[in-house]
Amino acid sequence: MKKINLAITGCMGRMGQQLIKSSNKNKNFKLVSLTENKTINKTITGIKLGLNNVEAFKKANVIIDFTIPKCTLEVLKIASKLKKKVVIGTTGFSKKEENSIRKFSKKISILKAGNMSLGVNLLMYLTEIASKSLGSDFLSKVYEVHHKRKIDYPSGTALMLGKGIADGKNKNLYNLMGKKYLNKKSFPFSNKINFNSIRKGEVVGEHEVRFSSGKELIRLNHESFDRALYSEGALTAARWLMKKKPGLYSMRDLLNFK
Repeated sequence: MKKINLAITGCMGRMGQQLIKSSNKNKNFKLVSLTENKTINKTITGIKLGLNNVEAFKKANVIIDFTIPKCTLEVLKIASKLKKKVVIGTTGFSKKEENSIRKFSKKISILKAGNMSLGVNLLMYLTEIASKSLGSDFLSKVYEVHHKRKIDYPSGTALMLGKGIADGKNKNLYNLMGKKYLNKKSFPFSNKINFNSIRKGEVVGEHEVRFSSGKELIRLNHESFDRALYSEGALTAARWLMKKKPGLYSMRDLLNFK
């Protein structure tokens, strides 16, 4: 089987480094390009680091991007010109940026997920089912924990879970978005979806959705122990995306959750 030529952006970041390790162990991929958003005179696994430009991506079949929103949109602009497929693990996009991604997906195949884990995507699916089944008698909120260096909050995964709650009620997440707390010991339920984000230590990721009627409490949760979980999921997504026409896909499409 012919190997898939892979480009990794943000290669010096935590996820970039993990993606390099995972791709070098995966027989389906050949790493052809590593980029950063600034010039760095360094070579990794025989590949000289480059900038995000046409030259860096022209040999790639697919690009995996775990960076920041501004960088992701720059990558998509180049990928769109070259007709390259893109897997996006970046989080923290604004509503305007989300709309830009949708526009790019009319020209190229994009898989975007706030979390590449099978377990987390199953949790989102179960959250949607619970939200739909429990109805308006139950209020809901989302709790998440990540390492102390993570900047954006709520996490992309927490927002995915919030979307699961909203989808279960046939509503738009932006209309149900409540307060966003940071490092609070406790936080309230409300008629909207409140979020609490904890940043501490070296936690890879913990997420929990809580539903309460005032008489009972239901918790759905997931804990990650190894960052390779995400890089391996991203590679699975990249391989799956190779056969897809232009469009915006998610891990839910890959996993075939109805």
